Amino acid sequence: MRARILYHDHCFDGAASAAFFSRFLEDKYYPYCEFLFTGMAHTPDQIFDDSLFDGDVNAIVDFKYSSNPNLNWWFDHHQSAFLTPEDAEHYRRDTTGRKLYDPSFRSCTSFIRKVTQERFGYEAPDLAELVEWADIVDGALYKTAGEAVDMQAPAQKLTLVIEGTKGSDQVQDIIRSMRRMKLSDIAAKPEIKETFQALYERHLVTLGVIGERAAYDRGVVFFDLIGLDLDGYNKFIPYQLYPESLYTVSVSRSTFRTKVSVGSNPWAPRPLKHNLATICERYGGGGHAKVGAISFAIDDVEGARAAAAEITAELKS
Repeated sequence: MRARILYHDHCFDGAASAAFFSRFLEDKYYPYCEFLFTGMAHTPDQIFDDSLFDGDVNAIVDFKYSSNPNLNWWFDHHQSAFLTPEDAEHYRRDTTGRKLYDPSFRSCTSFIRKVTQERFGYEAPDLAELVEWADIVDGALYKTAGEAVDMQAPAQKLTLVIEGTKGSDQVQDIIRSMRRMKLSDIAAKPEIKETFQALYERHLVTLGVIGERAAYDRGVVFFDLIGLDLDGYNKFIPYQLYPESLYTVSVSRSTFRTKVSVGSNPWAPRPLKHNLATICERYGGGGHAKVGAISFAIDDVEGARAAAAEITAELKS
């Protein structure tokens, strides 16, 4: 028996969702199952190749919907969950009760926990810490921006490793560990400590770079990281640098895309009035009301910069 779990790659909630859901499948239905994990990333031409659904059971967690007939389970909590109106209609016609969506949840992990508990009578009390931290990380429930940037709790250290490590191998090792181990024990593994230390030193450099490049105006922090070897950053850095800010817009480039990131300050001094997912959807992206992103072709830097400029102007207004 083989179960293929597609999850949002390089995301703590994506990894935790894959861990919790695969544990549910193993405990409830398939005690001798082989679990195979595939990390998914948002791309400009997002597609689900048929070859992705090669398990006896196939699931997607914390990622967009697919109408592939071999998809058995789906959980998501993003506002922008459907690639096309046809996918949304396909979801609405589903009668299996195993394709589930609720954007009101802070994390997909807590959504999976609630559904499996209420609909399937499943309890995993030893995973309560995992669910709690998925809510904290994905819901930005830190007390201060400084706490979010310092990253000293075991879950925060794992978040840095999950988000910053190259490839998916170490992320999937963490997923397998999350299924049964405490977060502090995972973070204490020598290979995790080694990766964390290297990434944390890079994080400190990034903090300085953003401090140099960021510009603040009328509630919005903007910075452009194109041309630097930085394809990711701690999204709370701008709010530590500019506590009075409401929103952040940035442009960056990775190995497979140019990205516009749009976020809001969890500790904003004034009410937030914009739905960032809705704004990003206009450019082919999406996300949540308080955080979103848009993926462009890797060589479409000018397109990304133009979109970022328009969004920045809109948020300032």
